[in-house]
This record gives sequence, structure tokens and C-alpha cells, in this order.
Amino acid sequence: MPERTSTPEVAAAASSTTAPSAAAVRSGASASATGAPPFTPLEQQALEHIWIHTARWLDLAERDGLRVLVRGDGCRLWDARGRVYLDSLAGLYVVNVGHGRREIGDAMARQAGELAYVSAASYTSLPAVQLGEVLAGLTPGDLNRFFFCSGGSEAVETAMKIAKQIQAMRGFPKRYKIIARVGGYHGATFGAMSITSSHNETYFGPFMPGVSFVPSPDRYRRRFGLGGEAEDLACADAIDYEIRAQGAETVAAVIGEPISAANNTHVPSPRYWQRVREICDKHGVLLILDEVINGFGRTGTMFATEKFGVVPDLMTMAKGLSSGYAPIGAVAVRDGLYNEFKQKDVGLAHLLTFGGQAVSCAAALANLDIRRREELPRRTAENGPYLLEQLESLRSHPTVGDVRGSGLLCAVELVQNKETKEPFGWGPAAAAHPFSRRLVAAMDERGLFGRVFMSIQISPPLIITRAEIDRMVAMIDESLTVAEREFGFA
Repeated sequence: MPERTSTPEVAAAASSTTAPSAAAVRSGASASATGAPPFTPLEQQALEHIWIHTARWLDLAERDGLRVLVRGDGCRLWDARGRVYLDSLAGLYVVNVGHGRREIGDAMARQAGELAYVSAASYTSLPAVQLGEVLAGLTPGDLNRFFFCSGGSEAVETAMKIAKQIQAMRGFPKRYKIIARVGGYHGATFGAMSITSSHNETYFGPFMPGVSFVPSPDRYRRRFGLGGEAEDLACADAIDYEIRAQGAETVAAVIGEPISAANNTHVPSPRYWQRVREICDKHGVLLILDEVINGFGRTGTMFATEKFGVVPDLMTMAKGLSSGYAPIGAVAVRDGLYNEFKQKDVGLAHLLTFGGQAVSCAAALANLDIRRREELPRRTAENGPYLLEQLESLRSHPTVGDVRGSGLLCAVELVQNKETKEPFGWGPAAAAHPFSRRLVAAMDERGLFGRVFMSIQISPPLIITRAEIDRMVAMIDESLTVAEREFGFA
């Protein structure tokens, strides 16, 4: 079971005297009836008022799945009952510098006391200017212009709008189509969801028109049966084929994550992205690289793009930009593209209320200063191979088909049969399989927060120690053993 400790924050949360509603009391009784511990007053309030984004109601109300977190420190989190967890996913690929960095909170408080907000339509602020200057020193090539927004989905929406407007300004109003990759994830707002291949047609279709999908590198299942770099290059050539099939005069941009966590963290050859860059240039199509998860040291370089020797036309970022201490994202734009707006004296037909919000920019600046002082990309480059080496020991499990990753972004792919490579489901649907759900529960019981889709997705804070890596892998090992025994794999 997770370690239990007592802190002032936990004690205050657990002893709240706010009277729960009748509905909340019934929820607590239901939890007790199923063997789960009764809810604390704080948890009852959460059940009554908070919509936890993708969680199922019965998981929260009857299956001991509700976690109200009250404190974090480094790679650890405490819930309202005093239980302690190791965070194997950095929240959601977000908290690169770790939890509880008070210097970031202090920077936010100072900025809020001076100036919290100016209209993004016509003005900017001191911390936004400072952040742009810092980012220009970090981004590859001539990605020196930044459009700030509130998060990754907004960054992707913005990048698509920039790409489409530029094509229209160049005299190609029919260039509106976007080519994305099967298995990729780009967000949950409507446009970003439209270019995510696992979008939910049942609830939200029809989606944005003009979107098509091509295969992305997967050396494990080998869509083209080639393997190795040849497999990657076949996927790149599929983009060339799709542009021709759609008609190059209709395609605005190609988008992809350098290394796609949503698509099980397959790491392509540098030649893959170099070939995609060549194809886009040949057809006058813009290349958007989505660094929302990969960026700010996650893969051992500042941006994963650097591993592949390419510079995109537009690059999205969020998550590690502030490590989750404040909502912020951005699109980095090449100088040449922004010059087209300057020369035509045209503004972007796009506005976001909280773009470049001053307190969020202050948080990002403090976060990036920690990254610099503590040399987090370098530490990730050193600890990444160690993490992968420890994960390799899991191959002995009957349900582990493959292990792969880059830096502190890794995946342990799960299968029902190692010979046929049959998964427990395709894409996010794999999370609903009873085996996947039991595995997540077993990890939780041992004090590990994690995520299981087609693979166990591993993306801890970049400050993780090797001792914590050992503990994390041991808990995954134990959890796999428990789930495999219960489902007849061992």
C-alpha cells in the first residue's frame, strides 16, 4: 500500500468540517459497501462539484479511484488521506522540474503584485518580452518569433491557423488541408482533436474537413514489413504520396510529434524527419512539429527536434514550458514566415484572451531558470539510458512485447501474445481493457501514479534520481506480476 504520512496540509484537508450533501454521503456509503475506505469530507466535496476530465463516475464513487492531491515535493505526491505516491508521469508529461518548487510560486506572486494581465490583442508585458528573448536563445534555427497561448491544444490550433493564413497570403487560398499521422495526439479542442487519429467520432463528429492521416514509424509492428530505417523512410514516403494524392495545391501543412508518446514512443531515424522536411519543401507545404510533450529536456536535448537535425516552420510547445505551475503554451515561428506578415502589413486573424498572461510568463521564466541551473537536459541524457536499461528487465514478463524510449520518455508495450503481438486494444481504447485497468490499480496500490494504454507510459520529472528510478521499475515489475497472475498469463 502507498506510504502514509501526516503533514499540516494533509491534516487540514482530511479534517474539513464542511457538511457533505446527502448525495455525497450516499456516495461515501457506496464506497464503503464495496470495500473501499469511506470518503473524507474533502473527497465528498470533490465528488459533488468537480468534473475530473476523463474519469468514469463509478471508478471515482465506488472503486476507490478518487485521488484528491494536496501536496507535492520532487517526484512525490500526497493525497488527502496522507498516502504518498511516486509520480511516474510528471503529472501528464508536464512537471519537468518536479513538484513543490517554491521559487516558481514566489516569482508568480511578485508578478501578480505588479501586473497580472494586459490585453493580448494590442499589448504585451515585461515578462512576456523576457520570455520571448529566453526562448529565442533555446529554440533551434531561426524559430525566433513566439505566439503565446494557454496550453498545448491552443498552440496546435494557432499553428494550423498560421499555416493556413500564410498559404492564403501567398496566393494559395485552396491550401487548407492538414496531413497528420496515425496514432498521433495533438489536443482536445476541436481543430486539434480533428488531427488526432483517435478522435471520438461517435460523440464529436463530423470533424474539421481537409484532414488525412498517414502511417508513422513503428519498428515493432512494421506497417511496411521492412524494419529499421527503411521502415521509417517508407512512412516518410507515405507523406509524399498523400500530398500528391490530395493535390499539393490543396495542402497547407504536415504535423507530427518528433517522438510520439501517444503512439507508444517509437523513436525514428534522423533520416525520417530529414526526408519529411525535404518532401514538405518540395511541395511548398509547411512542417509543424509538435513539441508539447517532447520539449524542454524530456528526451535529453532541449527540444527533440535537435536529435533529428531539422528545423520546422512552426513548433508548438507547452507542458514543460512552465512545468505546470501556470497554464502557458506557445508557437515558435521561423523569421521568414513572420516576415511575410510584416511585408504585407497584415495581422494574424486569431486572438486568445490569456495569450502571454504575465503571471504565466513569470512562472515560465522561473521554471526555465531552474532548468538552466540544474542542467536538466544533460541529467536526462545521462539518466535516460539508465532508465531504459532497468526497463529492459521487464521483457521477461509474458505481457511485455517491447521496451523503447529516448531520454526520460519511455514505453513498455503490452501484448496478449508475444508471437502475434496482439495488443489489449488499439490506441487509447487499450486503457479500458480489464488487464490494463487492473495493472493501473496494482500500481496505485503500491504507491505509483502511472498510465497504461497500449503501453505503460513512463515520463517522470526530470529531477528523478536513480534510486527513484529503481523503485519505480520495481513497482511496475510487481504490478505486472500481480495482473498477469490474476489474468492467467503466469
